[in-house]
Parts: sequence; structure tokens; C-alpha cells
Amino acid sequence: MSFEQFLTDEQDPKPAEKVLGKLQDMLAPGERILFLAVQKKPAVTLMPDAIIATDKRIVFCSPGNLGLTTNFQIFLWKDVKEVSFKEEFFGARFTMVPLKGENVTVDYIPKVQARKLYQFSSQQIEEQGKLSQQSEAISAITAPVQVDIQGETIAPAPAPLVEEEDELTQKLKKLKGLFEKQLISQEEYETKKADILSQL
Repeated sequence: MSFEQFLTDEQDPKPAEKVLGKLQDMLAPGERILFLAVQKKPAVTLMPDAIIATDKRIVFCSPGNLGLTTNFQIFLWKDVKEVSFKEEFFGARFTMVPLKGENVTVDYIPKVQARKLYQFSSQQIEEQGKLSQQSEAISAITAPVQVDIQGETIAPAPAPLVEEEDELTQKLKKLKGLFEKQLISQEEYETKKADILSQL
């Protein structure tokens, strides 16, 4: 894997190469890395944290044991609720909010990297949302078929049609609600009701 393509936004080549080398063995067949963000603290950053966005998941990498090991926190996009970033004086703080569990935050991400990482991550979350909506629609269409004791197929009950109420009906219901809560008098209710009905 060529890591030079990820070194356009102030990334330090050595940690970027190290992280991408470790991640390469973890990629699923056909999985593509979309963006890499590497922490850059104001002083010297000896062992930076990194965030990698692929088309399937987001990976948070933190060096441990003086850089001899790496801790990975991996989240599939379908398990991510949202991402955000906040620009600060030195870099930006990037936060990922999972559907379950605690938020994951990495600070001192260079601002340009944080913006791009946010952009890539938001796109993946949006695409995942569309995919889950499509699968829900398909599962609703392909409802299970029921078979009775004689072996004959019973058609599933059709979904009830929800008829939208017209504007006048909604106004009448709202007016009746106001009257029942004693917010308007009987006279006001009758007058307004006659006014609405005259619009038919």
C-alpha cells in the first residue's frame, strides 16, 4: 500500500507509515482507506494517536508500552451515531459518538485533517443510513408467508392505509381540543366551527 497519498495534510511520514503498515493486515478484502489523521501536539509528538477512516469502519490507534504496541478501537460505520470536531488553538478535537458505549475523542488533530476526516466520516454515516433504510424497506416488502394447518398459504394482512386528514378536519379537531380543555367558550367554539365549516 502506498502511504504517500495520505501525507498531504501535515502528516508526519514515520508514524503514518507505521500505522498504515499495521492496519494493512487488518483490512477486509476490498476495503479501502479513505483518510488518515495523525495527532500533532504543540511540542514534539513522539507517539501520536491516529484515526483511520475506511469505507467499512473507523479505527482509532493509540500507541502503548512506549510505542512497542498499538491499541486499536474499531467501529463499523453502522455502529456510529455521529462524529464532530471542535477547532482549538492548537489543532482540533475529533469526537466519535457510537450507538452504544462511550464517546472516543482524539485531540491535537491538525485542523485541515480534522475537517477532512469529518467530511469522510459524515459521508460514510449517511451512506450507512441509506443502506439500513433500504434493507428495512426490503424486509417490509418480503414479509413472512403464513401457512395454515391444511398447508394452504395465508396471505399476510395488508398494511393499514393511513389516510391523511385534510386541513379543515385538522382545524376542527384542534378547535374541539381547545374547547374540551376549556380554553375557549361554547360560544367561541360554535362561532369558529361554523366559520371553518363554511369553507367546505
